[in-house]
Amino acid sequence: MGIVDLGEHGADFTANPYPYYARLRASGPVHQVRLPGGGECWLIVGHEEARAALADPRLSKSPASIGALMLDEQVVGPYLLVLDPPDHTRLRRLVAREFTARRVEGLRPRIQRIADELLDAMVPAGRADLVDALAFPLPIIVICELLGVPAADRDAFRAWSNEIVAPTGPESERDAVHGLAAYLDELIEDKRCSAPAGDLLSALVRTRAEDDDRLSAAELRALAYLLLVAGHETTVNLISNAVRALLAHPDQLAELRADSGLLDGAIEETLRYDGPVETATLRFTATAVPVGDTVIPSGQTVLVALAAADRDPKRFPEPDRFDVRRDARGHVAFGHGIHYCLGAPLARLEAKIALHTLLTRCPDLAADPSAGPYDWLPGVLIRGVRRLPVRW
Repeated sequence: MGIVDLGEHGADFTANPYPYYARLRASGPVHQVRLPGGGECWLIVGHEEARAALADPRLSKSPASIGALMLDEQVVGPYLLVLDPPDHTRLRRLVAREFTARRVEGLRPRIQRIADELLDAMVPAGRADLVDALAFPLPIIVICELLGVPAADRDAFRAWSNEIVAPTGPESERDAVHGLAAYLDELIEDKRCSAPAGDLLSALVRTRAEDDDRLSAAELRALAYLLLVAGHETTVNLISNAVRALLAHPDQLAELRADSGLLDGAIEETLRYDGPVETATLRFTATAVPVGDTVIPSGQTVLVALAAADRDPKRFPEPDRFDVRRDARGHVAFGHGIHYCLGAPLARLEAKIALHTLLTRCPDLAADPSAGPYDWLPGVLIRGVRRLPVRW
């Protein structure tokens, strides 16, 4: 089979890529494709093969392995998603000591207060864009407070972040990366010169490993960049995708309302059924790598389609059915292996609090019939909609 042009399907692919992934998967777990935004790569669509690829050290995360350099890496610096061991191991160790399960669980009361305040403002109106009213502000407030970003800077950060994960054009993407990098330099310098504070970025400025290793200025900037962008964009779309799936499946929404104990299952099923990350970030073949019966040559770019893997019928029976009672364990929505998402516990906690609070406060929640078609985020990285109009 030659190169499969996914871009020829236009807006239909962006709105619902799953049938296209299913057709690819039916003829093999990996294909050479042309992406909707341009560019060619090898796309892995089978669950078993995706899980193996995510943990395969022969698939490098560093563009330098094939003589390339990403825009954000060039401007911001090397961050965890473009590094291989031992550099990745060192940096992840330094941040993991601060990004602990205990710290995340300690955020629960504050996340609940934020959700309550957002719903206090939203509920009296009787209708809202759920992205703007809840799904975006909740995680952005949490990650900004966690890292010590001033409240007055959040709107500027939102514009930069949106452009980086779903760029509208090369020039605007470049401007956003440069703008955020310059902002982070100022923020980090302020943390260095200030009295020790309780936020994560202040802790990272001062953290040292047992061997006195510490983060350089460039590493700090790159780490803050990753945590700020990845630390909220995925959660925005996890929350909105969950609500969108529940509204599209009223029987499942009714089951969840009848038994709040199904909430964790509903979140895991959302992650499997329509997760916020459609494809994992790029990987590269420094040597030839076999995937199934196909050998991907050296010097190639590889994308693991998480969305396709989690609809593989070999792993999940009736994969196109949304079922909050399903055992969705084994999904790869947060990745797998050494690059498994560091913020997965925080994303799950935020989604659980957001959904529980929303469904409690809005018992008649429904899609707004006057809203028109969804405005889907472009590209194949983040899966979600720009707006989610609802009423109650």
